[in-house]
Amino acid sequence: METAPEWYGKRVLVLGCGNILFGDDGFGPAVIDHLKANFEIPEDVYAEDMGTSVRDLLFTLLLGEKKPERIIVVDSMDVGREPGEVFRTTADCLPVEKIDDFSMHQGPTSNLLKELKEQAGVDVVLVSCQVESIPKEISSGLSEPVKRAVPKAAEEVTRAIRGENHSN
Repeated sequence: METAPEWYGKRVLVLGCGNILFGDDGFGPAVIDHLKANFEIPEDVYAEDMGTSVRDLLFTLLLGEKKPERIIVVDSMDVGREPGEVFRTTADCLPVEKIDDFSMHQGPTSNLLKELKEQAGVDVVLVSCQVESIPKEISSGLSEPVKRAVPKAAEEVTRAIRGENHSN
């Protein structure tokens, strides 16, 4: 008899995306680590560092019977803002560069998020941070502006878990 995954049936899924080996791309996993170390995560919330494998979970959710009320994706982006700036966006508002990015965790993910929202009624929130840089070669560790943004992003995630609007 197969047991359900830990995230199955949770009201909210918080998914940290990114590759810790490529500088500021590791923002999502860093926020999840900060959340787990500094906040009490409610029983009906699942928070996990998905690394570069979020597509599998989203695809399973799309095909599965039970859906969460909300998915919060935590990821870094380069959208021309001030490095370290934390902001919310939606799958509908992703910049073309992010949608068409060919990295392992970005390609079809935006489409899966849109389908979960439109076809399954899941509220999809993206908590993002403007990168300072993402190296072309392996170079782990966040830049200083992005490192300083991690606690602020964790606070933003807790507001999103509660269904509150973005703080200004």
